[in-house]
Amino acid sequence: MLALGPIGFAAPLALAGLIALPVIWWLLRVTPPAPHRVRFPALRLLRGLHDEEETPAATPWWLMALRLLAATLLILAFAEPVANPARQDAGTGPLLLVVDDGWASAPGWSRRQATLDGILATARRAGRDVALLTTTPRAVATGLDVLTADDATARATALTPSALAPDYAATATRLTEAALPDQGSWQVIWLSDGLTGDNADAFAEDLARHGPLTLIAPSADETALALLPPAQLGQSMEVTVLRATGSGTRNGTVAAIGKPGRQLTEAPFTFAEGETETTITLDMPLELRNAVTRLEISGENSAGAVTLLDDRWQRRTVGLVAGTSTEDAQPLLSDLYYLRRAVGPFAEIREAHAGSDTSEIEDLLSRPLSMLITADVGQLVGDDAERVRQWVEDGGNLVRFAGPRLAAQTDELMPVPLRGGGRALGGALTWATPQGLAPFEEKSPFAGLAIPEDVQVHRQVLADPTADLSSHTWARLTDGTPLVTATRRGDGWLVLFHVSADTDWSNLPISGLYVEMLRRVLDLSRGTGAGEQDAQRLLQPYRALDGNGRLVAPPALAEPLALLAVADTRPGPTHPPGLYGTQDGFRALNVMDGSTRLAPLETGFAASTEAYAGSSETALKPALLTLALLLLLADGVIALILSGRLRLPPALMARLRSSTTAAALTALLALPVAAIAMGATPAMAQQASAEDEIALLATLDTRLAYVITGNSRVDEMSRAGLTGLSQVLRSRTAIEPADPLGVDVERDELAFYPLLYWPVLPEQKDLSPEALARVDNYMKRGGTILFDTMDHQRIEAIGASPGNEALRRLLGNLDVPPLEPVSEGHVLTKAFYLLQTFPGRWAGGDLWAQAQGDAGETPGTLNQDGVTPLLIGANDYAAAWAVDARGLPMAKPVPGGERQREMARRFGVNLVMYALTGNYKADQVHVPALLERLGQ
Repeated sequence: MLALGPIGFAAPLALAGLIALPVIWWLLRVTPPAPHRVRFPALRLLRGLHDEEETPAATPWWLMALRLLAATLLILAFAEPVANPARQDAGTGPLLLVVDDGWASAPGWSRRQATLDGILATARRAGRDVALLTTTPRAVATGLDVLTADDATARATALTPSALAPDYAATATRLTEAALPDQGSWQVIWLSDGLTGDNADAFAEDLARHGPLTLIAPSADETALALLPPAQLGQSMEVTVLRATGSGTRNGTVAAIGKPGRQLTEAPFTFAEGETETTITLDMPLELRNAVTRLEISGENSAGAVTLLDDRWQRRTVGLVAGTSTEDAQPLLSDLYYLRRAVGPFAEIREAHAGSDTSEIEDLLSRPLSMLITADVGQLVGDDAERVRQWVEDGGNLVRFAGPRLAAQTDELMPVPLRGGGRALGGALTWATPQGLAPFEEKSPFAGLAIPEDVQVHRQVLADPTADLSSHTWARLTDGTPLVTATRRGDGWLVLFHVSADTDWSNLPISGLYVEMLRRVLDLSRGTGAGEQDAQRLLQPYRALDGNGRLVAPPALAEPLALLAVADTRPGPTHPPGLYGTQDGFRALNVMDGSTRLAPLETGFAASTEAYAGSSETALKPALLTLALLLLLADGVIALILSGRLRLPPALMARLRSSTTAAALTALLALPVAAIAMGATPAMAQQASAEDEIALLATLDTRLAYVITGNSRVDEMSRAGLTGLSQVLRSRTAIEPADPLGVDVERDELAFYPLLYWPVLPEQKDLSPEALARVDNYMKRGGTILFDTMDHQRIEAIGASPGNEALRRLLGNLDVPPLEPVSEGHVLTKAFYLLQTFPGRWAGGDLWAQAQGDAGETPGTLNQDGVTPLLIGANDYAAAWAVDARGLPMAKPVPGGERQREMARRFGVNLVMYALTGNYKADQVHVPALLERLGQ
């Protein structure tokens, strides 16, 4: 390939045809055009002869220039020019391409794709065979085939980053099983993510045996960052960020995301020179911390930079009540002393304070509580018994510990009936000896916990033997008597430890097992804890992380995951990282765990090392051939005109034969060639012209706009919906909008439009930084966006629908103000019509807008005219407004029919009036008129 600045020629020998241009010019110069045939009637010898011109003896210069220009374009096209030519490979044999497509490749995937496209383009021009090998594991094993460069390009285009890490051992096995021919004659190119992994050195040796190895790797400041699961420190979260190399400094931000994709807080981090990990602390109130659903490194866009959080990271509240009162005099002998230290590391402890009119139980249950622990409370008296019973049936967890009081008397809030008095093990007056703990059964929520050999129980309360006692037993002593029993009561649990909460009856409270048992019991209050039938319950895949760190639908081959196995499971093809369970209760499986560390890939094994390309090459041959064809067509039309075979009006003929006009026309046709010579393409000029035309259309008339999603059905419905709304506005108001326009937020200017309708699809792609800045600036400068998920779901519900997840991901990168449902007194309810609901094709659900102050002011208003910068709904508004070419509705509103359509149109009118006129309707001067319309 011959490179001339930003332009390269894949077939440079074709440029030799430029030498023939002087010959073509000479032939055109000496060859006159075809004679102009003039009819000569016998009876009209003189009339009209003075209007005719003599036939030229040579071709006009401007026509020769046009033909030479067409010939030049053809010659340049046959030389196969490309903009930004790709790297040139010296090899001539088959090509083995190895691509790291794991999570660490996601942040720079576009650069990797550009480099891969350039390599394959070079191989295609050289006619080389290609073997394409990816390194992440797949649920279904695939072979390694030798393909043509065209087939390899098709496969490479379909590649996307995975949420898994490369498996070099499995990839080496695939390479060995493929048994590629002519080992040693291949050219091997490894597009690495820059990180080392298990068996990476052995894998590099396998690659080198097939031929010279070229390693393409990102620079130190382009390698991926990783986020470890947070550690709990009271009300704070301690988060560790990793990088592979300590070269240079690097900054970033960790954001805590809640429902529905709202950023709750953020904290900056900095890597100093030589540091490969740094730790930051996120300080939040308890309620805010419990609302966090994910942590992410802002702008990193990879699965490794995301940590999904489930209820295990929420700090629950646990209430403590003791039956004795030795706290003040002898705190170390208190029943609550060991409970505080066991529960404190993973829960917020709340202790009762009885007043003159309230009991301890009433005080605790007056606020949200996850679990209530009573230590040696034998019988709940008065109204407390009914309060606790109702609280348990509503989903609360009551954990009771035995003691002298409970051994003497009990109430109905017990999982199993008890014998009175208790049982002593060991001592001078008994033959029994202290008992240890038997292994936990698989059905128990304590299954898998290690039992210390020194844990001994020397006193307990006994359960009456019943037919179903075994099904209610979670832990036993070595003699088979129950230690922990439990039962469901309504939506909650009743759990009884048959020993005391202190060390009087056993040494269990001073063991680590005590802490883990209470932690497992607390899990029951989170919807995913295991009960007697749930210990081995399988959690179905609910949402999966893709390589870019987005939650998507799980793959078809994803398998269920055992509840108790989540903590010990490493992500793989059948168990991708993501959420397992249901919307109401799930467990998170993350890419990273606490033991993960990143290290750079050593490059000493490679014959050469390169960096990733900045952009992919663009073929200019199609554009040149198209332009040459247009010039040849123009030449044919001009020849017909000059020869008299195509007649035009005399005035136009005179202009055409004018040398000045012809020269201007020729210069105009030559502009695209000059643009190509300067490194541009004709498409750029066309794009600029199209942008100017759109700007004129948008500014000369008021127009509504919709965001182009790429889904033809949705885009057509959006266009038809805004067309129908524009017709309603023209017929009912003083606004006369022109036809709506579609906009691409990645490249189009948004400031021309007062209102933007944005249908949010599940496959909504992340916006580029430029597009995010454009949207953010639009909202802050007076524009209003109506986001419509079209799924008729509650916006605030986490994971309620794929559309909500796409909206959460989209808004998570924007500066979004606090939101609330549109209230009864909002200006939007009275901008033109008086409305109480905002239906679309669907009815129901809330319409969300920026939160307002007490007097109607919007705190922290982004728009200077007091208009909310965004509205969020889910009722498919465009479908309710949409009309076809005949003006007939295109979709039927459900369930309200035509009445609902009319209300949807009124909402559309209010929406446009609100976006155009601001919050003037909030002025008190309009109150009398509004009251008169209401008949008050």
